[in-house]
Amino acid sequence: MKRLLVDTHVLLWWLANHKALGSQARCAIGSPDNVVYVSAASVWEISIKKSLGKLKAPDDYEVIIEEEGFEALPISIFHAEQAGALPPLHRDPFDRMLIAQAQAEGLLLISQDRRMSEYGVRLLDPRR
Repeated sequence: MKRLLVDTHVLLWWLANHKALGSQARCAIGSPDNVVYVSAASVWEISIKKSLGKLKAPDDYEVIIEEEGFEALPISIFHAEQAGALPPLHRDPFDRMLIAQAQAEGLLLISQDRRMSEYGVRLLDPRR
């Protein structure tokens, strides 16, 4: 069993059945043997981009996450402290939160952002 954390773009690719999502990532996300987490930070990021008109995406992610069989990953005080304490290698606050959560919870992060690996998190390239 693998414990996976999907980056925001990976979540959107999965929901849209986007061709950019590779077969290895699809299998990992779709496997009933794995636990797939969606961070509250991703839903927050999607909500902001939707309100700014930069993104069209579905509503009611709480229901979507449950229907997909994913687990919601809330942001804890510990996660927030860890994200703030990370070295300034990456400036995106949402990505920094995903990095902190992956580190704190021992999760494999599915993201195409190679810079995240500079923090020592395990990455799976979603295009594979």
